Amino acid sequence: MGRWLFPPRSRQFPGKRWAKIVLRTLHLFGVAGIGGAYLYHAQSQDWLPFLWLTLLTGTAMVLIELWSHCIWLLQLRGMAILVKLVLLSGAAALPPSFDPGVIFVVILISGIISHAPSRQRYYSPFYGRKITLNDWSWGHPDGD
Repeated sequence: MGRWLFPPRSRQFPGKRWAKIVLRTLHLFGVAGIGGAYLYHAQSQDWLPFLWLTLLTGTAMVLIELWSHCIWLLQLRGMAILVKLVLLSGAAALPPSFDPGVIFVVILISGIISHAPSRQRYYSPFYGRKITLNDWSWGHPDGD
């Protein structure tokens, strides 16, 4: 199981880059729709499709990352995305009582993590340092 989750090299598939580009673009449409709905006080039936688009594309991007290599879960960049998924899933489960401030928190997390230097994005609280696939050796960045 360890080698499946943490293979020696990242898994690839034909079209992976374009799949991620398309998903990210659709994801941005969803986020824009949710933000616009919040700013213009739209009813939940108007913004819920955008929330679902955001959740589904975000989940698909997470699944691609996890399939490629689960090191992503050990890094701040992966942990931040899981926090965002939890926040947005809560919004989807409870639309009438949804606090739109959650959207601002999600966008704040996104902006900080996506533009942070690699030493922060690839930092692992589990190992107390930056870890990348170059550090990985048979499922453990310390080579054990």
